[in-house]
Amino acid sequence: MSSVLPKAARRGLADEAADLVRAAILSGHFPPGSALREVDLAQRLDVSRGSVREGLVQLEREGLVRGGWHRNTTVIEVTAEDVQEVYALRAALDRLAATTARRAATPEHLAELDRLVDGMATEAAGAADARRLVALDLAFHDQIYAAAGNGRLVAAWQAIRSQLHLFQLRRVESGYDHYRARVVGEHRELAALLRSGDRRTLARRAEEHVDSARRSLLADLPA
Repeated sequence: MSSVLPKAARRGLADEAADLVRAAILSGHFPPGSALREVDLAQRLDVSRGSVREGLVQLEREGLVRGGWHRNTTVIEVTAEDVQEVYALRAALDRLAATTARRAATPEHLAELDRLVDGMATEAAGAADARRLVALDLAFHDQIYAAAGNGRLVAAWQAIRSQLHLFQLRRVESGYDHYRARVVGEHRELAALLRSGDRRTLARRAEEHVDSARRSLLADLPA
C-alpha cells in the first residue's frame, strides 16, 4: 500500500520574523520590559500580522518574551527568580554536556574551542565589544554541546539559550570589567580540561563556571 507523505515544511516568514525580533532584543533595541506590538512589527518587518504573531509565539517558547490573552507581548524582565531557575538548569546541563563531550569530542571540536577562546582574548585585550564577547562565550558553549553529540541535550540547551543570552548581556552591563577579567581564563581552563582533565574536576569546574555567572548577575538585581 502506498501513502502520500506531506511535503517538508519550508522556513517561512514567521521564522524570519522571530529571528529579526530576537536579534533586535539581543542588540538592545527592545530592552527588557518593552512592549512588542504586532501591528507595529508587521509594518516595520513588512510581513503579515499572522507571521509576526507566529514569530512571537516562537520567542515565547524560548522564554524571551511573555504574552497572554488580551495582553501585550513584552520582552522578559531579568528577575532574580528567573535567573535562579535558568542558571540552576544550565548548571546541570553544562555539567552533562562537558563530561559527555570529554569522551566524544573530535580534534576539530577542540580546535574550534581554542579558536573561540583566542577570539575572546583578542576582544578582551582591546576596546572590547561587550556584545561580541558574550556572543563568543555562548558560541563556545554551543560547541561543547555539539561535541557531546546528544540531540536531546542540544535541544534542552537551545530551549534556554535565548534567555541566557539576555541574562549574560545584563550581567555584562552591570559588571563588564569583572566579566572581561574572568571570561578568557575560565573558558581556556574548560577547553584544557576537556582534553586531559579528569571527569570529576571537569564536572565541578563546569558547574562553578555557571555559578560564578549566576552570583555575579544576582549581585546587581533586587532580591
